[in-house]
Amino acid sequence: MKGILGLLRQQARGNKAAQEHSDSVFFSTAFADQGVGAAMLVPWEARAVEVGAKRLAPSRGGKLLQALWAKDKYMAHLDTDAVKRMERFFEFAQVAANRDVIRQDEYGNFMVVLLSGTIAVDRVQPWGEQLRLAETRPGDILGEMSLLDSGIRFSACTTLTECDIAVLSADAMDDMMARDPQLAASLVALLARKLSLRLRAVSARLNEHQK
Repeated sequence: MKGILGLLRQQARGNKAAQEHSDSVFFSTAFADQGVGAAMLVPWEARAVEVGAKRLAPSRGGKLLQALWAKDKYMAHLDTDAVKRMERFFEFAQVAANRDVIRQDEYGNFMVVLLSGTIAVDRVQPWGEQLRLAETRPGDILGEMSLLDSGIRFSACTTLTECDIAVLSADAMDDMMARDPQLAASLVALLARKLSLRLRAVSARLNEHQK
């Protein structure tokens, strides 16, 4: 993670001309280091078609995102202006109930912010038992681990109700790095913090379940 933040800070310190000609592909090409071919990736565009996602107006999605992150202990460090600047990098959608937005053990290159509704987070253990890790609330972030480290999905995320979501892809993250590197650095740092806390909670949940 220090390497990611270092790259972002270095880009932020570059002169204006360098930034204008920057063509960062840090996140969108990170999967190549894992030996993951394009055919193995499940991008949001493909998943959106599969689950029948409907486009949500950016004006509505953006307002929901701003309101939720303003109340979040960590994301509130992004002021209203920062979140508004970030809106153009997100896609907003509405997904019906009982749809797999993310599937366990697949390779994906997007994360999801739940804006309304409820999403279940489930994991099938190696011995076949299905364990419910969480039922998320609006404002929760899902799938950021694969966005940040290009790893395989740890769990499945299924809508329990109709949900409004905001989606950030690796390509959009690269675009943010090129156009607004300081904003991207702030977002990555906050995502890393929230991810660390959630992994600790999941680890405790799994350990408790095995006792």
